[in-house]
Amino acid sequence: MAKEKRKVQGLNKGDWEKEKAGGQEARGQAGKQKTALYGMLIALAFVFSYVEAMIPLPVPVPGIKLGLANLASVVGLYTVGCPGAALVALVRIVLVGFTFGNTFSMLYGLAGGAASLAAMAVGKKLGWFGVVGVSILGGVFHNMGQLAVAAWVARTAGVFFYFPVLLAAGTITGGVVGLLGGLVVVRIQAAVKRL
Repeated sequence: MAKEKRKVQGLNKGDWEKEKAGGQEARGQAGKQKTALYGMLIALAFVFSYVEAMIPLPVPVPGIKLGLANLASVVGLYTVGCPGAALVALVRIVLVGFTFGNTFSMLYGLAGGAASLAAMAVGKKLGWFGVVGVSILGGVFHNMGQLAVAAWVARTAGVFFYFPVLLAAGTITGGVVGLLGGLVVVRIQAAVKRL
């Protein structure tokens, strides 16, 4: 049956094996390109985290950051999907924690990153928001996740006093990151779809 099928398609055994090998080679090349994309997103997130750590913000409220590293999460969500974006965020948080922080910074980062990514994934899936709205959700939920960990660590709900300020900061930084992320996604989405 398989011989007849190959004959009908005009392929002899040698041609069929060459075609099969070519398909495997193309899949291997796509896998390499996807790995390179993940590596690029992780590297950018790591560099942005370093830049963020070097820029002191003159605000009296602890926990306010520019959120530059979340640009990789937003772009990842729209290019490699939720599982890929989660992998990028996890690797970035662990690398940054070991390089520039400590166990508590990783704990805060993991809580904020998980809450942020979950909110962004739901916002994107429901289609209620564009890239900017999804990123704002991510910024706000990132701060909420970190506040929850701070309340657990400090064993007091008094840290939620900072919530209004962190809500405003998450909205502003999430909006800026969303604008930048939207520009990047539009420019690279066609290339990523070919992977």
